[in-house]
Amino acid sequence: MQHFAIGLAGMGNVGAGVFKHLTQNRALLRERLGFELDVKKIALRDINKNRGVDFPTGIVTTRWQDILDDPEIRIVVELMGQKEESLRFMLGAIERGKTVVTGNKALLAEHGREIFDAATKHKVPVFFEAAVAGGIPIIKAIREAFIGNHIRSIHGIINGTSNYILTQMTEREISFTEALAEAQAQGYAEADPTLDVNGWDAAHKAVILASLAYGFWVPTDKIFVEGIDQITAGDIRFAKKLGYAIKLLGIIKADENGEIEVRVHPTLIPEKHVLASVNGVFNALAVHGDVVGETLFYGRGAGQDPTTSSVIADLAEAAAALQSPRSNYGFMPHGLYGTCKPIDQIVCEYYLRLTVEDRPGVVAQVAGVLGALNIGISSLFQPEGTEGEAVPLVFVIHKATSAQIQNALDQIGALPCVKKAPRMIRVENFA
Repeated sequence: MQHFAIGLAGMGNVGAGVFKHLTQNRALLRERLGFELDVKKIALRDINKNRGVDFPTGIVTTRWQDILDDPEIRIVVELMGQKEESLRFMLGAIERGKTVVTGNKALLAEHGREIFDAATKHKVPVFFEAAVAGGIPIIKAIREAFIGNHIRSIHGIINGTSNYILTQMTEREISFTEALAEAQAQGYAEADPTLDVNGWDAAHKAVILASLAYGFWVPTDKIFVEGIDQITAGDIRFAKKLGYAIKLLGIIKADENGEIEVRVHPTLIPEKHVLASVNGVFNALAVHGDVVGETLFYGRGAGQDPTTSSVIADLAEAAAALQSPRSNYGFMPHGLYGTCKPIDQIVCEYYLRLTVEDRPGVVAQVAGVLGALNIGISSLFQPEGTEGEAVPLVFVIHKATSAQIQNALDQIGALPCVKKAPRMIRVENFA
């Protein structure tokens, strides 16, 4: 029986899971695959750290270069979680003709073109299912199952931490700060949750998905990213009154001219839409292809076991590809840059929350500003208040560009009856 030697670089939570399940499920994998996956070397920083697994004698090293220098190792797994060091390791492996498996979303988002140019040059495949949505096989679906489709759109809840926070805010009517503290206490948020709550973790995943779907690497500085830290319990309550839920959504679309939009931000979505019912730490992606139509993928987007499952699936595919080499490794970016639409040109609907004096004529003043700018009002919600005191005033606005809405907000914010800066959240009705 054929054996494939593997080098693991990085032994954190996921790395330990990969080694554990490769060992425990060795017989199952051998029976299903018809070959053996053998971990020959493991590179880690601290040999003495307890990782909950026992390593065979002689396979552990503190130098990832030892993996690259071993000619018997044909597949490497990069799980170091770094950027510069991980990039050097991956490029070094590719130059030596070793197949690469990684879950490093930030590295792929920021250096994907460089990595795939090198992979194309050296005719080496790169597998990265674990980089997006944990255990959900969305990369394989886009690369293979949808290869005969033009991808019209992808809408994804692709950050479990933010989704957990918004779920707690919705179900328990608590503040962002309270929900974040709960997420940290439950282990769903890091001590420094910045990448999760500011949208950039989801943005890295959106870049990867967009690049796969549309064939070119989208520069990270060309996408719009907004986090959830400004969402209030009031926003969630008002959205519910209007028939919406608030989710941090990654949105990827192509128009008829070939321009694409890639954005990550809090979004009001109809409560009846299936994504609105995705709660807690779960992820989900709605992918629309011109042939297949609407599809939905759902599952755990993070954690040791879901991510480990994706890494092992990639290892199996990597070994199979070594047995039967292919000239085209599926649906891969071509290394070129296309056109990404700026946020101020993107058209969508909007939720506007104002804090205004509770007196006659205020709604007319705000509506007058919107009307003068040819911006229509879809719905309006005004809670009861005490006359003379500041109260919320909520609108859902018909489709307009971000530039138009920003102009409207500037003018509305200057009205004497408006007591705080207006707040805007985008709306997606999936029309």
